Amino acid sequence: MKAKELHTKSNKELQKDLADLRQSYAKTLIDMRTREVKNVKTLNGIKKDIARVLTVLREQELQGDNQ
Repeated sequence: MKAKELHTKSNKELQKDLADLRQSYAKTLIDMRTREVKNVKTLNGIKKDIARVLTVLREQELQGDNQ
């Protein structure tokens, strides 16, 4: 997920994406612990995507306060 894509989304869409990413993170974590995931780097990618979404949500919140 690219930051440019996230900036074009609405607050509701970002909240949905965040929930989906968190669910995906939990599932991948369980799969990793049961050794069903072969590529362990996917977990780090999901964490970075969560951080990107949270950053864009915070930026939108701050911009809303300034206007």
